[in-house]
Amino acid sequence: MDTLTQAALGAAVGGTLLGKRLGRKAVVIGALLGTLPDLDIALDYGDAVSNMTEHRGFTHSLWVLTLLGTLLALLAARFAPARDISLTRWWWFFILGLATHPLLDALTTYGTQLFWPSATPPVAWPTIFIIDPLYSLPLLLGFGVALVGHRVQRACAWGLAISCFYLLLATGAKQWVEYRLAPVLAEHGLQQAPRLVQPTPFNILLWRVTIIAQDEHHESLISVFDGDHQPYLARFHRGAQLEPLALGTRHGQRLDWFAGPFLRYATELIDEQLTLVATDIRLGFPGFYPFSFTLARRDERRWQALEAPRLVDTSRDMQLEVLVRLARRALGRPTALCPGDFVEPRWHIEPDRSC
Repeated sequence: MDTLTQAALGAAVGGTLLGKRLGRKAVVIGALLGTLPDLDIALDYGDAVSNMTEHRGFTHSLWVLTLLGTLLALLAARFAPARDISLTRWWWFFILGLATHPLLDALTTYGTQLFWPSATPPVAWPTIFIIDPLYSLPLLLGFGVALVGHRVQRACAWGLAISCFYLLLATGAKQWVEYRLAPVLAEHGLQQAPRLVQPTPFNILLWRVTIIAQDEHHESLISVFDGDHQPYLARFHRGAQLEPLALGTRHGQRLDWFAGPFLRYATELIDEQLTLVATDIRLGFPGFYPFSFTLARRDERRWQALEAPRLVDTSRDMQLEVLVRLARRALGRPTALCPGDFVEPRWHIEPDRSC
């Protein structure tokens, strides 16, 4: 999630736990704790793939944050002027202030390495978009009221409760989308295919479905207001014939660990050289994928893996027209936006019908 929301969440947790005793200090300390894990964004791991896949790593590990929170609790219990606050209360204050950050990040598509240094892939339960004003607003209002008012604990608790209720609504919406999707998957024999169901930008009404089927990937948009409209699966090429070449490179293996099967491969002419490019199709929207990476280049005889892959600008900024069409589609107008409307023709397996 964005830094402002993480700060507001940390402030809400801090104010709820110790606002009655520490007042605004609990809110300010909680806000600092809530932003602390994102300090890793300043680290440079040497290349674009490493920077992408190492983010939300050790600073988001529940093991590391538990250790840090315990150390901070011991220091606070020993040196803080508030001698009546027990070590246990300090412990919960610091642990929850830190740990709620990666747990919220794990509810987004990007995923989080909750169990670093374990080699398990990032944990992701996509339930909320990385920026969702309706989730953030109660936290920010609670934060603001706590800073200017006297009922710090109540303001923070209400903000936290409403934001948690919003997450429950998002979970319910996702379950409804999964229910609507099930018969369509059965019709196409895709029940066991890897799939990703995630909210579209800034809302929990419209959900994007991505399904991987060998050389193809399927895309669908499903709104909670679609009624009896059957979800439509658009089909696209995935460039799977290039996957063995990508997996033969160190950075290609790292991307596969990070994104699993949700990668698209292509060869592009970059700086007058044929280049292998991998695109993370989980993030963004069809036609607006922000993360594409160079992996290898072709010389006169063979492919050579790149030591320092770089990010390729293959996407476009989402224009107001796209956001308006997303909003109309979210309100249950199936023809307002189809999954392939902004995808290059070379990727289409078949043209979109009216969806």
